Amino acid sequence: MNHRQLAGIIYRTAHIAGTFQLRSGQISDQYFDKYLFESDPNLLTAIAEQLKPLLPPDTELLAGLELGGIPVATALSISTGIPAVYVRKKPKDYGTAKLTEGPDIRGKNICIIEDVATTGGQILLSAADLLKSGARLGAVLCVIERGVQGRINLEREGLSLKSLFTVEQLISAAQQEDQR
Repeated sequence: MNHRQLAGIIYRTAHIAGTFQLRSGQISDQYFDKYLFESDPNLLTAIAEQLKPLLPPDTELLAGLELGGIPVATALSISTGIPAVYVRKKPKDYGTAKLTEGPDIRGKNICIIEDVATTGGQILLSAADLLKSGARLGAVLCVIERGVQGRINLEREGLSLKSLFTVEQLISAAQQEDQR
């Protein structure tokens, strides 16, 4: 499936109209329920295949952010052979009390994987945690970029955002299909 077709399928699968409060606190009249595309193995495989070319060539580990970035990172890991680590929002308070699960991240070139980026708030929090743990960061990949504020906030902190789709691209693809 090509890029435009995938955009249309994601839109039809995950778009919900209504009134929603986003993680950032913003109110939106549309929501993309990422779990609807992340729980579909065929759709998730197609997303991973199209994310592959966006990965920086020096990536040693994929860091899937809790919770939505984890299925995307796992699918991308399977597709590329690059190992994945899973980043918690806070270290668990039992057992090993780890912030990241998986291979050691110290000194590794890590690409952060997220499902939807709006302001980049959670990405920035997790990036700071990864840096404290000795990771080397630069790129962030997301499936859906909700607006430019996340990109601006990440760039301000030295991180580059590469998105598979913007919300506008998803809407445009769906409208094109409706006109057929």
